[in-house]
Amino acid sequence: MAKPAGKIAAQPAQGVTFYEQPLSERMRTFLRLEFLYKPMLRNSERDDDSSSRATISTLLEILAILSRGDVRSEVLSELDHQIGALERFQTHSGVDGGRLSNLMHNLSASRDELSRVGTGYLQVLKDSDFLNAIKHRSAIPGGTCEFDLPEYSHWLRQPMSRRQQDMAEWIQAVGPLCMAVSEVLWLIRESAQPQQKQASNGMYQHGMQKDSNCRLLRVSLAAGSALFPEISGSQHRFTVRFLEWSTVESRAIQTSEDVSFELSVC
Repeated sequence: MAKPAGKIAAQPAQGVTFYEQPLSERMRTFLRLEFLYKPMLRNSERDDDSSSRATISTLLEILAILSRGDVRSEVLSELDHQIGALERFQTHSGVDGGRLSNLMHNLSASRDELSRVGTGYLQVLKDSDFLNAIKHRSAIPGGTCEFDLPEYSHWLRQPMSRRQQDMAEWIQAVGPLCMAVSEVLWLIRESAQPQQKQASNGMYQHGMQKDSNCRLLRVSLAAGSALFPEISGSQHRFTVRFLEWSTVESRAIQTSEDVSFELSVC
């Protein structure tokens, strides 16, 4: 059984908190890209130095992820899989044809745009001396301060319109891929209906069937709960332990109470 994840992504919803656990390397990459891309967009719209710094820092993290493997091919493969799955629903009765058509159109448009950018879509970022200097100095604690990177500090003092123009060009290089990832993750999350489960003494174990294609787990608890889940496992079997948190000075411990929660196996 795999080690427990170091961090479980939580996504807030009204009255409910979702905790997600990827069960494949592809899903880990996709969730990390989603985690980085959304705040990068928000920060790029804010007119202050710290937000512009956060935008550049996050962009460089995305670049590092995308440079480790052929993520573009992974996303294209996932788009083809999702389009094929939706096509099979066209012959089912009771399906909302209009909504299905819109979904397929959006996925096809994302696939076409990602195909058009080609394999060299990151080159504009890799060739930027400005970004490379920041990337190099970012490995040093405090390495991007003014005396280390005077050009960066000067850029941060430029009008917001100037900075936004530059950031928009850099973000555009990764935008088609990251937007496609967001669409794919939305479909994967929507592919499974949540089921009510109970963890006896704070623990729940689940074994998947051999032919299951589970890639993502979603656990939901009432917002404000004093508990949080620790999920470990693989595509064949997983365990959810609910831990009680008190303060950062004390270690969370598994609750001895039975816990009702909702589980989606996507």
